[in-house]
Amino acid sequence: MSLIHLIAPSGYCINQTAALRGVQRLEQAGHRVENREVIARRDQRFAGTDQQRLADVNALATLRGDNRIVMPVRGGYGASRLLENIDWSALAERQQRQPLLICGHSDFTAIQMGLLATAGVITFSGPMLAANFGGDELNTFTEDHFWRALRNATFSVEWNGEGPACRASGTLWGGNLAMLVSLIGTPWLPAISDGILVVEDINEHPFRVERMLLQLHHAGILARQRAIVLGSFSGAAANDYDAGYGLQSMAEYLRSRLSVPLIGGLDFGHEPRTVTLPLGAQATLVHTPGASTLTLTGHPVLNE
Repeated sequence: MSLIHLIAPSGYCINQTAALRGVQRLEQAGHRVENREVIARRDQRFAGTDQQRLADVNALATLRGDNRIVMPVRGGYGASRLLENIDWSALAERQQRQPLLICGHSDFTAIQMGLLATAGVITFSGPMLAANFGGDELNTFTEDHFWRALRNATFSVEWNGEGPACRASGTLWGGNLAMLVSLIGTPWLPAISDGILVVEDINEHPFRVERMLLQLHHAGILARQRAIVLGSFSGAAANDYDAGYGLQSMAEYLRSRLSVPLIGGLDFGHEPRTVTLPLGAQATLVHTPGASTLTLTGHPVLNE
């Protein structure tokens, strides 16, 4: 049994039914869910005032006990408002004493990258309460990969990727592409070289995905990596005006500009079906035509 501590650092959870369904599913599976009062909290479009949401994050430094999973209710927008007032050093000290297993994605990427940049804290990019555990159906692939990542000191994810054959090893990092780009020039973007960068996003047209990746390229960030992995880009359908330009042609164009391999097709992001990845862990990527494997190690796990 694990104890799941909820936080709400971003947007108000408009689908209260889904969030409560997520709590019910987790409890039925034998886990305890605490701090559920944050689910209904609201201030304008946010899950509470800036002070309340900041307190959610800073309070993690004083949580006691082992086998504690920290999970945001949802993403949205709001984490960027908190970055300059988060007590990064206190959170780092808590992680050194007794690591929390912190998992989320979307807007939460900003806090995850801040933890990695300021203190080397590894977190998990994976499912959250409302959209995943509280979905109309709980995706068994997502559930399996979540617990696989949190329970195994070494694990692998496999998929039918696309891109040039390659083998690369380095620190895995990344998450939501828009949030990564928003951190350029701030103290909260990790300065990682020789890493494996994994990115995903939602409701961004293919040209916007390209533009954000080019911004990372122009900033010199992509060239410093060993490999780049593309996850899912939900809601990125091309239209008539695009005349054949879409995610595939975007990827091909980027490959023509990059000196590092770009591998696509990973089930990772804003989809019911998603893997869970430890950001800051050591990773080895092996890609051959039609087969990709990403092996992860060095991340905290549940003490079971």
